[in-house]
Amino acid sequence: MFKNLSPPTILAFSFIILIVIGSFLLFLPFSHYGSISYLDAIFTATSAVCVTGLIVVDTGTKFTFWGHIIILCLIQLGGLGLMTFSTVILLLLGKSPSLKGRLVLQDTLTHSPTKDLFSLVKDVVIFTLITELVGSIILAFHWKNIFPWQKAIFYAIFHAISAFCNAGFSLFSTSLESFCTDYVVLITIACLFILGGVGFLVIAECGFRLRGKKTRLSLHTKLTLTTIFYLVIAGTVFLFYFENTNTLKGLSLSQKFLNAFFQAVTPRTAGFNSLPIASLTDATLMLLMLLMFIGASPGSCGGGIKTTTFAVFISFIINKIMGKEKVHVFSRTLPDETVYRAIVLFGLSCCLIFFSTILLVLTQSYGIPHKEGILISYLFETISALGTVGLTTGVTPNLNAWGKIIIMCLMFIGRIGPLTVAHFVKIKEVAKRYQYAEENVMIG
Repeated sequence: MFKNLSPPTILAFSFIILIVIGSFLLFLPFSHYGSISYLDAIFTATSAVCVTGLIVVDTGTKFTFWGHIIILCLIQLGGLGLMTFSTVILLLLGKSPSLKGRLVLQDTLTHSPTKDLFSLVKDVVIFTLITELVGSIILAFHWKNIFPWQKAIFYAIFHAISAFCNAGFSLFSTSLESFCTDYVVLITIACLFILGGVGFLVIAECGFRLRGKKTRLSLHTKLTLTTIFYLVIAGTVFLFYFENTNTLKGLSLSQKFLNAFFQAVTPRTAGFNSLPIASLTDATLMLLMLLMFIGASPGSCGGGIKTTTFAVFISFIINKIMGKEKVHVFSRTLPDETVYRAIVLFGLSCCLIFFSTILLVLTQSYGIPHKEGILISYLFETISALGTVGLTTGVTPNLNAWGKIIIMCLMFIGRIGPLTVAHFVKIKEVAKRYQYAEENVMIG
């Protein structure tokens, strides 16, 4: 079936197949209470597979135990990728994936060809399962004092997997708002989605470094960790300042910093919230939109344009202002192709957000005069979907059919990447043996 398809196309189709199967299962009577439309079922499946967390029906109360299991499986498969699990199954059966399968895995997990690709896949799966298990144990023992043992265990497993895969799905109707003073829950969940969003290649390199098997970190790892460090620090400080007299009011100083930290790192595609999003100040919402736009790191479970794309784009601007012909980072020169890809991805994502927001406004409030907060709510929703974050100011459940379709498309594009979509729809260009004469235009 996939014999003549390119790796990006195979990646896209694998997610589509998973969404269709998941939506069919969620639509069956044993998966939900009462009635549910197929559009809501496919929206939920898309959100789970694309590890977003935006919901049109309440996950905890609308779906049955089996519905929760299906959603959990979709999150796990969508988070690591269907090709990763397929490769593991083939390796367990003693078979080797095809060349196309290897190329898809390479594009998903690493930035350059590697001889130890299958070893990396094995390490990714083992690391994922161990991390989710540890997170589940911590949450289960903590929640046993609040819920019955069986419920505590299931809730712990569900939230641990959802957190590591950066899905943001929660069985609590208000996400983690009721745990805003609970250090164990917020720190555990934060550690899980940070590990799930930093990128498996970065984790592998850091692991090798700690074991003394690798003496130097790659430029990719250095750039990723540095960008994450500055985003976490800046996000926490600004959010604390913006919300100190608003949603953080009434909390102790340590609880304020805990929630500022949690709410600053979760927009980078995790989707959980300990503070009510609809009550945040406009300055905080703008900050969250920037963080959602940047997203997680390449080779992770998260979405967004990715930390390295943002870092390369900023480095390009800085180097050009300084009059440098090439882009230099950490005493290394970035290839022109890498810089061009970052610029294209940045610009393409901005265009998608702009036009999608216009479509969302047209389909949801066409002909209605401007109302304060409406535009920023739809813009927030658009960026959250494209960044596969899952945070919302509350407009998701009220979307009409066209709005749900727009958000589903954005979640799908955000998960597989705008450049993958561009590769999927582009027309094959015939190589030209000539080029046109140069002519300048005024800029700025």
